[in-house]
Amino acid sequence: MRLKRISMAVAATAAASLALTACSPGGSQDKKKDDKGGDSQTVGDAKQFEGSGRFELSDVETQNKEIKITVGSIEYGGYNGLTPDTYSTYTSAVADTYMPGFRYYGTDGKVYQNKDMGSYKLISEDPMKVEYTIHEDAVWSDGTPITVADAISAWGTQTTLSSPDAEKDGDGNAPPLFDNVSNDLVDQVPDGPQGDPKGKKFTVTFKEPNPDWELQTWLSFPAHVIAKNGGLSKEEYIKALQDQDGKKLEKAAEFWNKGWNRGAGKLPKEEDNVSGGPYILDSWQQGESVTVKANPKYWGEKPGVEKLTFRFIDDSAMVQGLKNKDLQVISPQITPDIADQLKGLEGSNEAKLYSGNQLTWEHLDFNFRKGNVMEDLDVRKAFAMCVPRQEIVDKLVKSINPDATVLNAREIFSDDENYENVVSEAYKGEYDEVDIEGAKKLLKDKGKEGATVRIGYSAPNPRRSQQFQLIKNSCEKAGFKVEDVSSKDFFDPGGTLDTGKYEVALFAWAGSGQKTSGWNIYHSKGAQNYGKFKNADVDAAFDKMKKATADDAHLEAVKEAEKALWDNLYGIPIFQHPGMRAADPKIANIAHTVTQSGITWNADQWQYVK
Repeated sequence: MRLKRISMAVAATAAASLALTACSPGGSQDKKKDDKGGDSQTVGDAKQFEGSGRFELSDVETQNKEIKITVGSIEYGGYNGLTPDTYSTYTSAVADTYMPGFRYYGTDGKVYQNKDMGSYKLISEDPMKVEYTIHEDAVWSDGTPITVADAISAWGTQTTLSSPDAEKDGDGNAPPLFDNVSNDLVDQVPDGPQGDPKGKKFTVTFKEPNPDWELQTWLSFPAHVIAKNGGLSKEEYIKALQDQDGKKLEKAAEFWNKGWNRGAGKLPKEEDNVSGGPYILDSWQQGESVTVKANPKYWGEKPGVEKLTFRFIDDSAMVQGLKNKDLQVISPQITPDIADQLKGLEGSNEAKLYSGNQLTWEHLDFNFRKGNVMEDLDVRKAFAMCVPRQEIVDKLVKSINPDATVLNAREIFSDDENYENVVSEAYKGEYDEVDIEGAKKLLKDKGKEGATVRIGYSAPNPRRSQQFQLIKNSCEKAGFKVEDVSSKDFFDPGGTLDTGKYEVALFAWAGSGQKTSGWNIYHSKGAQNYGKFKNADVDAAFDKMKKATADDAHLEAVKEAEKALWDNLYGIPIFQHPGMRAADPKIANIAHTVTQSGITWNADQWQYVK
């Protein structure tokens, strides 16, 4: 699953926040509904904070047991999951158990402070200034205190700084020293964290108002480990970051980029395998699984079980694995067939289901590269007219979520209170129904009858294959020649998306909860603007959104952006993903979440019912 990447905040930050502490042993079982649908089974008197946060637990004792989980078949990327090559929901599910962080997302996408890590507060709006306090007992798993130096390290590695000796491209640009998915925090907060590097309290001041200030990554990896491998003392490393000294940081950056990630199946060296969360990496079997074990130095609530094992299992094999007790928790991409199988297990009391919408949405994006047929707005309109969005929802989604509807926006979801308000001002409904004759006329007027449309997506993926077939069946009636150019390496460097050998890309964005992440996708300068789209109205709307800290100002910017995206047809939203996860009924403290963190968002709280 593609994550919204870079820009302002990284979604995979909350380690001790997204996968923290534990659960209460013993006692009777209680069930309660969470705010977004689906039961959450708890141990003892545990309750979910305000209905969407982590469970409030007490007197936790770690069970000497193991829970086996799968969130997909994709291989774990490595200890450092913040590089472009490793940043995915699959790697984040594991990394969230050992990375520290000041906040986490609740089940409804609300941001909560991670009290185990410390606290933070906005102390000034103009200029925007935030104060952070690290928990006095917070330490890395090797016993080194977590301090302001670690915050400076997290800040200083989110930079476009390059080596003075780096080779420049044709435009005179050199690659950043640190291959970080987020590279603009130094620009946003030029002075970095202010405080004693050996202390526990620091402040940060933003150059401009930032709607996503709460989502910034101020803790990630241990500064002392990076410094040592960079041939520097920690003090020298911190000063080099503060000075943005590219020459002095070269070796440290090389380690940050590649030192932890030594290849599939290889853990970091023992002295570099350092955790700031409730678990620590234990073993990795290439192509099979990665296991984390309880971190004995963790200062917060104890993890629920001694080990969590993340197995790399294909969606088609997950249900059988759960039935056979080879897996205790599964998170497949739901198809009608898998949903029926899971409902069958639920009916025989072999599984408990956790269902609801997700902040993940399916879409078709056009290719605007020079010479591509989709450069022409009328051709894009003709294609949009023939895409059977309602049929796709009816046949592929409603059997899982009977209330599913076609999605008509990109920056706001259908269950948001402002959704109808935004859509009514941005979209006229011209693509609600298939219009074959209208599409034919546009193609004829442009002399584009028989235009080839290559639809690319990551394969194998049964649901996307079915979507492709429905689109092909409809759009070929309008005069398009529709081809399937799906591939396993669709998203890889040198793959179809990278080379631009497609007209339409079919994939999903996993929403990060950021208010400004769309800038990185739709703005002409956005790093994830894969189709090379460029429009002044869209740029202006997202520039405005990036600075809109007030809710009403942000909403107006969203309306402007959505209207410009529809008027110029950047792409076509289709539907919001339904979510259905399942677990062994004996596993407690699981709750469905709408966020990209997925079912593992609080995996450290899971325990076996006694």
